[in-house]
This record gives sequence, structure tokens and C-alpha cells, in this order.
Amino acid sequence: MIWNEKVECMHRGAMQELQSRRLVELVRYVHERNPAYRQKLEAAGVAPARIKGIGDIGDLPFTVKYDMRDTYPFGLFSRPIKEVSEIHVSSGTSGTPTVVGYTKDDLKLWSDVMARALCCAGAEPGDMIHIMYGYGLFTGGLGLHYGALEMGLTIIPASAGQTKRQLQLMADFKPRLVACTPSYILFMAEEAREMGLDPRAASYEIGVFGAEPWSEAMRREIESAWDMVATDIYGLSEIIGPGVAQECGHKNGLHIFSDVFYPEIIDPETGAPVPEGKDGELVITTLTKQAIPLLRYRTRDIVSITYEKCACGRTSPRISKIKGRTDDMIIVRGINVFPSQIEHVLLGIEGTQPHYQLVVDRKPGGLDELEVLIEVEERLFSDEIKKLKELEAKIGREIVSTLGVQAKVRLVEPKTIERSMGKAKRVIDKRAM
Repeated sequence: MIWNEKVECMHRGAMQELQSRRLVELVRYVHERNPAYRQKLEAAGVAPARIKGIGDIGDLPFTVKYDMRDTYPFGLFSRPIKEVSEIHVSSGTSGTPTVVGYTKDDLKLWSDVMARALCCAGAEPGDMIHIMYGYGLFTGGLGLHYGALEMGLTIIPASAGQTKRQLQLMADFKPRLVACTPSYILFMAEEAREMGLDPRAASYEIGVFGAEPWSEAMRREIESAWDMVATDIYGLSEIIGPGVAQECGHKNGLHIFSDVFYPEIIDPETGAPVPEGKDGELVITTLTKQAIPLLRYRTRDIVSITYEKCACGRTSPRISKIKGRTDDMIIVRGINVFPSQIEHVLLGIEGTQPHYQLVVDRKPGGLDELEVLIEVEERLFSDEIKKLKELEAKIGREIVSTLGVQAKVRLVEPKTIERSMGKAKRVIDKRAM
């Protein structure tokens, strides 16, 4: 079944005509309604009349996360706040969060693309879906929820956590689909076995997993543990949330819904386009959003793209799984974490030094774990162990309060953290990719 056959199987030429019309309108829209974009366009010497079609997109300036931070909270909104129906917030690079908004039409768009994503994964109207992404300011839970409603699924809006309760819901209600982070579904398998349940006997047939990077090896582990089809979903709050791209059952790349999210792959150093099939940074333009449309947003995610027709029949371009990032952001249990956020926390705590390191690993049960190593002043190590533990606990609380993620804090002596040409390596990611 294809959710929107007319669009998803559209000939590439017809798609480019549609994208061209939408891009021309988008540039006029943001120039008229958004002072920040008007300034960016004028600084780049681009008048709206100069943009005739999708082939001119390279003339437009890039948008980056700092543009959202510097105009916090609503400076990149193209509609007045009274016309915005919903607001979501994600972590920012320096303690300042990234704010996104949705008009009623944007929420309908989100519902539509998420319904297309669920259908792409193999869902059918009337199926039951167990949603274990977090609900609230994080876009994951509500995004899946809106799409499931649009498609006519029966929803278990469980949100995250309470694993034993989740397993009980699974056993009692027998949903066909499950949606959560890939690390959490592996953790659930471990918990299920401890409870005497066989994950392979569960009702799950299809998993929709995202919000963190995961490998083909992890897919094999999930499918072996649960006897299900594990599919990858891609999204980011700046663009819309989940629903930007989704794997079909062939699992040969994620179909990006290019009628509304126009993709480019560029060389992250030069900004020049790279050939089809080559790795580069994914750049997305939101062609139809109203509250906070974005021109050429640099996602920092490294992928490749193909325009070949998929065996499923869809002609939409497909991006690869994320192969890396061009910045030092890491994703831990669905939460974006930047080293600069940790630095922001440490600046306000007496006794710490500006030398720290983030170590991310995946525990045997499947969950990601973040450890933060922090150098402290020498005098603190002559104090009581109790005081060091109190400082560790204080830093841990501040990290949770600022970033929304649990971290194991370990205080170390000065010059413990390795320097490379005078600069500390901030992130060590031990997760097997």
C-alpha cells in the first residue's frame, strides 16, 4: 500500500516542477514575512524575483542552528505567535534551546508526512502501534501520534520509561507496530527475558526506530531479538520532527518526502554539491511550512543520496543511514548533546576547570550511557571524599536540569584528560556503528 501514490511515485520531471513552484513561493513568503530572512537574502544579494525554480536553490544562503539560537525565541518565525498552534523545544548548542512552531496547517502537514512514513514502514489502517518516544517538548512522541491518528491506527501513547509496564502493555494489547529508540527496544528485550518473556514470541512485526544513530549490526540484533522488521526513521525538530524520511520494507535507504523537504548533499567544507552516491552533508529546504520555514538548513548529518526508483515503487529520493556528523554533537537516548552545553554548566560551578570529555557507550542491555569526565582544581583532591561526591552529584543535577539527560559524572585531577596539540578531544563515542 502507498499512502500518497500520486506524489511518492511521481516522475522526477514532474516533481521538479512542483518543487520549483513551491520554492519560488517560499522565497517570496519568507522575504515578505520574516525580517531575519529578508536581511539574509539582501546580504546575499538575492531578490525573490531572481529565484525562478529549483535549479536556482544554490543561490540562496544557508541556514544554520546558530541562526535559530541568535534569534531566540521567535525571530525565525514567519507567522505571528498568535497564529502558532504548537511549540516544541530542543536543546541548543550553548544552553539556548532551539524553538520551533507549527500553525494548524503545519500540524496537518506533520500528520500527513508521518502517516506516509508509517505506511512506508509497512503499517496498515487499523493496526495498533505502541509509541514509546517521549511526549512533550520533544517532537518524537507527538509526531508519531499525529501520523498514527491520520492513518487510522490504534494508538498506545505510552511515552518513554517504565519498562516493565511497557512490556505488560505489549503482552496484553498485542500491538503490531512499535516506535521508540533502537537502544531502548534492545533494553526491553533484556528486561523481557528477565521477566520470563520471550521477545521473539511478541506481537511486534514492525519497528520504527530513530532519534539516535544506529548501525546495520544493531538492526540485525533487534530483528534477531524480536523477530520483527526494524526500519529507520529520520527527522529533526528544526525541519518538522520525525517524518522527514523513512525506510520501506526493502531497507535500502530512507525515502525522503522531497515534495515538502527538498534535499541537497553538499561538501561540508566548500558548500558545493556532491555527486549522487557520494557522502556529504544533508541540507534541507522546507518547501511548504508556514510558522518556521527554513531555507537550505544545514543538518550537519553526513549521508549519501540516490534517485533510483525503489523496488517498492516509490520514486522519491533515498538517503543512506547517517554516517557521521560535521560537528561534535552527539545523540544520547534521543537527546542532542553538545560539549559546549556541558561547558556552559561547568562555568557556573566553582572548582571545575575548562577541561572535560564526554564518553558515550552502549551498555550490554542496549541503552546508551553518557559519562562526563571533568578536571577539578588540585585542592579539591585534598578534601574529603564526601565533598567530591557532593560536587559530582551537583554537576549531575545541573546537567539533567540543563540538557535533560542523565550523565555519570567523574571528577579527575588536572591534566588527566589528554590534549592534542593543546586542544582536548571533547567527545569519545564508543558505540559500535
